Amino acid sequence: MDKSGEEHPLTKGTCPSVKVSLPNTWGGWENDETVEEAAVREAIEEAGVRGDLMDFLGYYEFRSKTHQDEFSPEGLCKAAMFALFVKEELELWPEQSTRNRSWLAVSEALGSLRHAWMRDALECFCKWHEDKLVSGTRGFT
Repeated sequence: MDKSGEEHPLTKGTCPSVKVSLPNTWGGWENDETVEEAAVREAIEEAGVRGDLMDFLGYYEFRSKTHQDEFSPEGLCKAAMFALFVKEELELWPEQSTRNRSWLAVSEALGSLRHAWMRDALECFCKWHEDKLVSGTRGFT
């Protein structure tokens, strides 16, 4: 959650040693980077975490008052969401003065999100996590 109250959850998975972040690209991506590179950069900038992108979870559309301009008066935005296997928590990161990092149980994170699209994205992650963890199609290493 950033200090303005906007939610950006980090969730702790069902295994005690697994930490997964939901990096996104609602901060935008540069012309010279892929959406995956942007997600990795955003995870570092916004949450102060480094890791490996596991899978693309989907696109989520939302309205943003801060992104309203002559090109998008409604403030329509699209976030690309990814599962990230967190390998490192940085002590210092670019947006730490405006964002707080905290690890939450999924149920707690779901209860703290005020936007339906964020809950949808987290529920999609939960299904992805359960499918990967239970079916064993991709292990966490």
